[in-house]
Amino acid sequence: MLFQDRFDAGRFLASKLRRFANRSDTVVLALPRGGVPVGFEVAKELNLPLDVFVVRKLGVPGYEELAMGAIASDGICVLDEDLVRTAGIPREVIDAAAAEEERELERRERDYCQGRPPVDVRGRTVILVDDGLATGFSMRAAVLALRRKRPAQIVVAVPVGAPATCAELESEVDQIVCAVTPKAFRSVGQWYRDFSQTSDEDVRDLLRRAASLATPSAV
Repeated sequence: MLFQDRFDAGRFLASKLRRFANRSDTVVLALPRGGVPVGFEVAKELNLPLDVFVVRKLGVPGYEELAMGAIASDGICVLDEDLVRTAGIPREVIDAAAAEEERELERRERDYCQGRPPVDVRGRTVILVDDGLATGFSMRAAVLALRRKRPAQIVVAVPVGAPATCAELESEVDQIVCAVTPKAFRSVGQWYRDFSQTSDEDVRDLLRRAASLATPSAV
């Protein structure tokens, strides 16, 4: 399975989530930035409201593409304890990285929300969307932070994911939909022909477009 781009992946993922279509008690939350085009298509196809849920990966200093964990709102921090221990990463280094990423997290929340309040998820079903699951740390941080907002249930949904990560997350959420779980999984990007970066402006534009598409049954 190879997706053309994140929009193509979102349409495919939406086909696996038809049971949630047109439900007034359900909302789609996408992880920026790459999860937003996927979430946009899911929300559009299912006639559901769309918002973002910002998380930030914690990169290993000097090797930032290698994740040692992730943070989310309300001080949530999820760490790869095995990596931290094996690499001998001091606590003060982790704290400094978390503080820097928290500033970026807050900036993005302000930038994407543009002064509007976030969607109220209390008592609602939340479909938490990203463009894929590799290590799963960002998604785990999002789930932990989202639990504090007391949704009725959390459904993690991704177009593609590492089989082991999808299996591990299954016990941490109410439902999980990993549309494709290839055995030869190395990275999320390998399953997209176009995996170019999503910009802040792209995120803002997609949120505006999603709001304009919303119907009375999706509020």
